Parts: sequence; C-alpha cells; structure tokens
Amino acid sequence: MNPPDQAPGQAVYHIERLTKIYGRGRALQTAKPANQDINLDIRPGEIFGLLGSNGAGKSTLIRQMVNLVAPTSGKILLMGQDIARYPGAVTRYVAYMPQKPHALLDLTAEEAIYYTGHMRGLSRPAAQQEARRLVEEWGLEDVRKKAVRHLSGGQHRLVSLAATLTGNLPVLILDEPTNELDPAFRKQVWEQIVQVNQKRGTTIILVTHNVQEAERVIQRVAVMSQARIVGLGRVSELKAQMEQEVSLELFLRPDVAAAAEMALEDMPGARRLQPYQWSVSVERTGGEEAIHRILSLVKLERLEDFRVHTASLEDVYMRLTGHAISHEESEDKSLNVKR
Repeated sequence: MNPPDQAPGQAVYHIERLTKIYGRGRALQTAKPANQDINLDIRPGEIFGLLGSNGAGKSTLIRQMVNLVAPTSGKILLMGQDIARYPGAVTRYVAYMPQKPHALLDLTAEEAIYYTGHMRGLSRPAAQQEARRLVEEWGLEDVRKKAVRHLSGGQHRLVSLAATLTGNLPVLILDEPTNELDPAFRKQVWEQIVQVNQKRGTTIILVTHNVQEAERVIQRVAVMSQARIVGLGRVSELKAQMEQEVSLELFLRPDVAAAAEMALEDMPGARRLQPYQWSVSVERTGGEEAIHRILSLVKLERLEDFRVHTASLEDVYMRLTGHAISHEESEDKSLNVKR
C-alpha cells in the first residue's frame, strides 16, 4: 500500500509513546525495556543527532524507525503515515546505513552503488552515472571492481555511505558513519553530510559516538540513557544550560597517574573521561582561583597537558547521564581499520 503525500509543515518522523521490550510471555513481563515511552519529532531539513552509550537504546529505536523491529507499544509516523500500516513509506523516503552493513557483499564496490540507485528508481544510465560520480568523489577508483566483502573496514564504510547517498531520498539515517575511517575521510564525511543537507534539504539522522566532530554538524540532538530520552533540544540551547561553568580538562602522565587520580576521585565536579583523561566542572565565578587550587592538588608535574574550555556537547551529555560517552559508545566495537 502506498502512503499519501506528506502534509505541509508536517514532522518527518513523529514518534509517540514508543516502547520496545524483547521477549515473549512471562519473559515480556519481567524483561527490561530497550526503549521506554519515547516521544520525538524530527523536523524537515534538519540534521538530528542521537547520542547514547552502549545499551542506551539507540539502535533499537533506529531499527524501529526503519521498520526492522516492531514496537511493543506506541507508534511511528513517517511523513504523517503510520509505518506499521504503510511499510512502503520507509523504502520510499528513507536511505538507511546500519552500523554494520551486510547487504551486497558479493557485488563490486561500483555495482553496489549502481544497483542501489537503480532499485531506488534511477534509470540505468542515471544510476551508472551516479555510481561513477560517487566512486570518484569518495576516492574508490582503486577498488571499484573489487568485491565489497574483500574490502577493508574503512573502504566498506565508504562504499556503504556512497550507496546510501545515491537516489536522493529525502531522509538519511546514518548509524556511526565515521567508524573505521581515518581522520581525512572522517572530515570528508562530515563535510558531505552538511553539503547534502544544505543543497538538497535532506533530513539527516545521525547516530554517533564522535561527539566533538558531530557537534559541528548536528542542529538538534536527543540524548538517550537507560532506554529513555533524557535530553532534547538544539545544541546551543543545551549548552546554554551550562553557560555559568567551564571545564578543566586534565591529561595525566601514565607513570604517575595513580597519585593524581587519588586527588581527583573525591573532587566535586570531577569525571574520568577515559584512561589518564579527566574533566572537572568549575563555576565561572571564582573560576581562576578554583582552577589554580585544582592544579595545585593534582600537581603540574603529573600532567602531560591541561586545557580550559566552555561547555561542549560532551559536557552536556555527561551532565545528563552521569558518565562519558567517548570511550564506551560504539555498539559494535570499531576495528579502526584505515583506508
């Protein structure tokens, strides 16, 4: 069944009281929800970020949004249409790149892009032209005739991105798009996301753990923790809630980190981000004295480096969830394979 056209000004996605619990029978009654009472609108033409640590419920939410998993309760409207009633709406409107793509592995890189475009309605000549353009744009000339299953992790990621972009569908859902890419290609991916959004008006939904890079791109964000959305809004609005604070970021020398961490463990506002890296929230009022006091306690000779900065999206995330995201996020651990 084909969905009717979208009404003007309507949300691209409207998610209402969405809950997902895995299991059957008695297990369903006692199981912990993977998503619980999710309410969310995603607006036309925005770049929307979905942040959360491993197990927070992001992948379950995304899989429901593309109709791969059925909700236990609640509903999802895409372009105003209930995807349970109009499953064809997803294939008509949404290009989805999962965290670990498994389709089209036996095709060559160029064939995977070509057939994706052709299946989305491009004529054969148009799909061929689009595939050639994307192969060149993403630097895949050397592997264009190589089977996808034999590509490195980074190359496979780029082919999946190129295939997702073909066909110009109005909604892109990208799950960890920069996993396994080296810095140069990560930069290219973020630039391409902005370009597609600005030139085509494409609505883009990003799931990512790379908060520092994504912060430059995302316009609105939902923060997930323990199956729920715990924060939602424009990045600038969420950061404004912490405008009276600055962060002191400390990079400890590994050989003397234990002594420095003893001073930090009981310090108000201190959080361990990852091994040998800590952040301490400091009130702006009296901040200079507080920073001097912290550095005196930790001892400068125990530090490799330190920096002071205003609140970042990662600081907002830590405030909302109580823990860092950068070192534990990926739901499928990256192999960090470079192209």
